[in-house]
Amino acid sequence: MRLRHVIIPVAITALLLAGCSSSPKPTSTEQASSEGTCLDTSSGAASESVSVEGDEGKAPTATFDTPLQVDTTERTVITEGDGDETAHGDWAGIEITLYNATTGEKVQSSSYAGGPMQVKIADDALIPALVRAIECVPVGSRVVSVSPAADAWGEQGSSDGAVGPGDAVVIIADVVSITPETATGEPQEVDPSLPGVTLDDSGAPSVTLPEAKAPTAFELGVLKKGDGTTVEDGDSVTVQYQGVNWRTGEVFDQSWGDAPAQFGTGDVIAGFTKALVGQTVGSQVIAVIPPEDGYGATGSESAGIKGTDTLVFVVDILATSR
Repeated sequence: MRLRHVIIPVAITALLLAGCSSSPKPTSTEQASSEGTCLDTSSGAASESVSVEGDEGKAPTATFDTPLQVDTTERTVITEGDGDETAHGDWAGIEITLYNATTGEKVQSSSYAGGPMQVKIADDALIPALVRAIECVPVGSRVVSVSPAADAWGEQGSSDGAVGPGDAVVIIADVVSITPETATGEPQEVDPSLPGVTLDDSGAPSVTLPEAKAPTAFELGVLKKGDGTTVEDGDSVTVQYQGVNWRTGEVFDQSWGDAPAQFGTGDVIAGFTKALVGQTVGSQVIAVIPPEDGYGATGSESAGIKGTDTLVFVVDILATSR
């Protein structure tokens, strides 16, 4: 069983995913970037010609002469933040607005609702146009980039037709945060009757189950209390998690050793939703989930979960998006 599946706001799915781009395979320079080296994306006449209005954190408005064309991506930093610099391979919270550089029409925009979308800054995860816009700039920055079709949807255009074949794109991006790899909250005292949790050097948990029958009701403990945004019902969350079957004591699913998981709070078992909604980003929680809040009487054969099994999840809440 895997809880994970990438949840990205539907309106901008085509913008973000590398698999939706018709760009050619990465060049050797782009490949170097995907392995951790930032490309030197310089400002140019095209990116400097874009006028951007609106406060950071709010949806911007861009104006520029059309058609706006470039041979290679250009990026201008409108406002330079004072936070840590994003690195290739980081997960980051961003807000973005996309324009068709040929027509001048706004194509898509993120929500700017206080929960920035979470993306992995890598050429194998996003279209190069977006990677070039947000890699290696300080948190708190607003940038504008102009990218040729080769870094976006190439000669096929976007699947929705909003960006035509051969059209360049303009991206305004706010780099809001770098997503931590583990929960950053303050340790809390918890009910000693809950399973014990120890963390290794990477932050990955190990769960020690008490020598007792599995609880029959949902139980929740806050192991670390974060001071970030409160998770709301309907949010998409970015988490690290581990699931243990109380009956066997074995880990049946986890994100540790892979990448953080992203999913909507309504797209998982009820007990997982209960564990997240109302908690703050930066927190680590432990949830004991009885069958009625888990996989019910049918269980999950692929995960070795019977219909009577109680589950234990330890979850690091890294970010929430809406």
